[in-house]
Amino acid sequence: MSDSSPNPPAVPPQAPQQRGGCLTALMAIAGIFMLLPGLCALLFGGMSVVEDGKIPSDIASLVFLGLVIGIGGVAMIWAAIKGRKAPAHPPNQP
Repeated sequence: MSDSSPNPPAVPPQAPQQRGGCLTALMAIAGIFMLLPGLCALLFGGMSVVEDGKIPSDIASLVFLGLVIGIGGVAMIWAAIKGRKAPAHPPNQP
């Protein structure tokens, strides 16, 4: 007994879609703007530590929020730069 049905053709792997240059630029610019709250958090947190030796409780949450937003900006810039690289082996196009 043999199977007489034809085998389906092999599907070639598809390369991931690349982002456009405009989206990459917008991500990088948004990431730079997100770095500003992180810089302010470092500045105000550092000033509080130098003056008083500790960060006051009313400013601590804002410093933490600014640092989190700054880390998000770094992540967005990293994703914009990393995601823009060309594939190692471009797909063959007929």
